[in-house]
Amino acid sequence: MCLAVPMRVIAVKGVENDFTTQQLGVVEAQGIEKEVRLDLVDHWPEIGDYLIIHAGFAIHTLDAAEAETNLRLLRELADNMQAAAAEEKQ
Repeated sequence: MCLAVPMRVIAVKGVENDFTTQQLGVVEAQGIEKEVRLDLVDHWPEIGDYLIIHAGFAIHTLDAAEAETNLRLLRELADNMQAAAAEEKQ
């Protein structure tokens, strides 16, 4: 199963190598920061925007309300999985 996670953009930067300049974003969710590629994103992000991140790539932009809904649902899923695991142990 694949999981894409909404994360908030805290920086956008270009990194040059021998052949090209890669556009990277630094994103954050729940205190975790990650550098991601912006090659595939549907809309160029601004600082404070939310992105759906999958396998190190930003693939979609979200508004804050959509991001909060997705994050809430992910938290509920995690809580339910923990509760189910605890019930199985009993």
